[in-house]
Amino acid sequence: MKTTIKTIAIASIMQIASLSISAQNPTQKQKLCMASVDVTGMKIDQDQMSNLIRIEVEKLDTFEVLNKYDVEVGLKNSNILINSCFSKDCLIKAGNAVKSDKVLTGAIDVFPTKIIYTLRLLDLKTNNVEKTTVVEFLNIPEEIETFTKIIVLKMFNKPYDKNTYQKLTNPYDFDNLKNNPQYERLRADGPRVGFTYYTGNIASILEADKSVGGFEAAPVMFQFGYQFEKQYLNEGKIQGLFEFIPMITGVDQGYFIPSFTLLHGLRSNKSGWEFAIGPTIGLALKSKGYYDNENIWRQESYWTNDTLNKGVKNPFTVKERLDSRGDYTINTGFVIAIGKTFKSGKLNIPVNMYCIPSKDSMRFGASFGFNGNKRKGSK
Repeated sequence: MKTTIKTIAIASIMQIASLSISAQNPTQKQKLCMASVDVTGMKIDQDQMSNLIRIEVEKLDTFEVLNKYDVEVGLKNSNILINSCFSKDCLIKAGNAVKSDKVLTGAIDVFPTKIIYTLRLLDLKTNNVEKTTVVEFLNIPEEIETFTKIIVLKMFNKPYDKNTYQKLTNPYDFDNLKNNPQYERLRADGPRVGFTYYTGNIASILEADKSVGGFEAAPVMFQFGYQFEKQYLNEGKIQGLFEFIPMITGVDQGYFIPSFTLLHGLRSNKSGWEFAIGPTIGLALKSKGYYDNENIWRQESYWTNDTLNKGVKNPFTVKERLDSRGDYTINTGFVIAIGKTFKSGKLNIPVNMYCIPSKDSMRFGASFGFNGNKRKGSK
């Protein structure tokens, strides 16, 4: 009797201990075998793609992902060629050969505008496809790692960045980095310094004496300002943009000449070259006057104030031109600009040249600036 009670007590203690140990250990993870992925039209091969997916699945820490070398040995012993095993029957045999619970496989198909990812998860207990996930990404091969991460997270119902997903799948989401195939989204806003050079009649007026309406200034003047830009289109390696550039000219020679330029142009994200055109508006000292018989510029008031000319109509052509004795007037022009942005690490150095044609002269200029490498929309 005592022996029976003792036996029951020992058995009870062992059972309680067993339950305690089971409660302390988490449920064992299911084994997952990463099969080959059918890849067409891409530089990455089947093995590389399978490894990339395997790594993303391992990061989830949801399954016990079988070692690829153990899988290769197990399949080799069962005479299964993993790189050509895509049918359901073959995948089931492969999974059973390595004693896995689930098998993950997939396919990647490349089209002119899309890269279509398909992942299939087989459950070897039921021998059925447990889940299939398909995502149509934009054709941006450089984002293959991001594609893989997103589809694995979707496959196993894990949270993923919806904003990035939208940018990688929506062909009309232009203004972002992720939808800019192969190239970074180049920005060139920032401070500007440079010079402008006047030619023709304007240069002669600048150099002339102030007594005749000149400015007693050199035709080359220093400029400084700032460029603001807005990119409204960023498709492929080309971006369309607006540039707004307020500038101050002539402070090196005692003048304060403000101007505002609005340019509309195109820029290459790859090479940094850009071309832009647009209006410029500024203030300039001007007055109405005429050139007399000695080709001397006279203000219009000079004729009317001369007592000898009372009652006599001015026979000379009256027009408006730059005049240091005049009043500030709005002055307009049209800018044609070309430039290139050079890169040094994360530093962008834009260099631009421009010309402003007019009826009696041509104005040339050059400027350069700098900014840090900005990736708007990147994480």
